[in-house]
Amino acid sequence: MDGDDRDRIATIPAFARVARAGTLQVMASDYVLAARAAGTGRTGIAVRHILPNIAPVVGVQASIAFGIAILAEAALSYLGLSTPPPTPTWGRMLKDAQNYLFSNPLLALWPGLAIALAVLGFNLLGDGLRDLLDPKLREGLR
Repeated sequence: MDGDDRDRIATIPAFARVARAGTLQVMASDYVLAARAAGTGRTGIAVRHILPNIAPVVGVQASIAFGIAILAEAALSYLGLSTPPPTPTWGRMLKDAQNYLFSNPLLALWPGLAIALAVLGFNLLGDGLRDLLDPKLREGLR
């Protein structure tokens, strides 16, 4: 098991907690009770009611996890704990630019700006997907 597998395994509890909380909330709703009373099976309830209602929340969690992964990679590469030096990383670029901060500050600006925009982009993407996919928000817009 390499480091990438351990990183993926470490994020499973956060996704499971978010998915479980959303599932319990949807399972307590009246329309799931009505679907049960109508004889809809577990698979039908999961596909028709639960998955569409928890997908936006899990999508937001995924976009936040991507942002955190970018920050973690940049921090580790800044400290010298990532891929070997021929591979360019934003954190290593910041580390190398630190020596030239007073003579050429743009060397540090561009990788820092790239990190900030990537993290902001993933967070805005998750927020936009939630707004687009959340059935509760769609009903409020009509």
